[in-house]
Amino acid sequence: MTLAKPKDTDKAPRFWRDDALPFIEARSIADGREVCYTRHAHEHFSIGAITAGRSTYVHEQSRFEVSAGTVVLMNPGDVHACNPIDDQPWSYLMLYVDTLWLTDLQHQLGFSEDPAFRRFAVTHTSDADLFYGLQGLYDVLIDPQQDVLRKHSAAVEFFTEVQLRLNPVDQPLREPNFKLERAADFIRDHCTHMLKLEDICDAAQLSPSYLIRAFKQHYGMTPHAFLVNRRIQFAREQLRNGKLIADVALEAGFADQAHFQRAFKQHLAATPGQYRG
Repeated sequence: MTLAKPKDTDKAPRFWRDDALPFIEARSIADGREVCYTRHAHEHFSIGAITAGRSTYVHEQSRFEVSAGTVVLMNPGDVHACNPIDDQPWSYLMLYVDTLWLTDLQHQLGFSEDPAFRRFAVTHTSDADLFYGLQGLYDVLIDPQQDVLRKHSAAVEFFTEVQLRLNPVDQPLREPNFKLERAADFIRDHCTHMLKLEDICDAAQLSPSYLIRAFKQHYGMTPHAFLVNRRIQFAREQLRNGKLIADVALEAGFADQAHFQRAFKQHLAATPGQYRG
């Protein structure tokens, strides 16, 4: 189990992960006034709670002001960012959940026979039971006195409640655009390479002008931003495996370590060293 604690300030992020529970990761920060994210997305499902203060929450094309007691949700691939309002203090905690694990739970609950993940229509909620349930799960996960069975059971119990409350069976899936999805898949599969726009267009059989316009409309970010975001997700996995930051920067396709450090902090509001712990 890894629990990376702030060294000398509440402004540093705190990460938790455990090799025995590889499907879930936790993060919290006590003072988010200097936490600034660029618009980004994850391949996993994310759910968080604002534990104090207020912040601005950007989700796809929408913008909200959220405050203490709010639970925010991000489907895999949803473009989002959550940032401070002026210099007002705020704090939060987040859980990052493996999409395949959550999809399997959906199937166990009988939501759908479709093998795909069933997306949540809700972007944020003030449901008090979910808020305190999320806080309770976080406390169990980071508690070194709790065993793996207790933590795993608590995770299943909480995410079952999330599904039952927020994910109705008749919710429609996002309308697919197969050519854009081919472009996204090509970027994911080749994210560590030096890609050219022509390579992506050829893979998706789209013109450059249509790709740039439609990709941003569909995914909420340009193909280049999508590529950088995917490199950061790749780098997270490498850092979790204990690889050196300099090696990860090169393996992820960044020109140098300084470029990697800047991009990583923009996406995770933490340095690679803070994340690795």
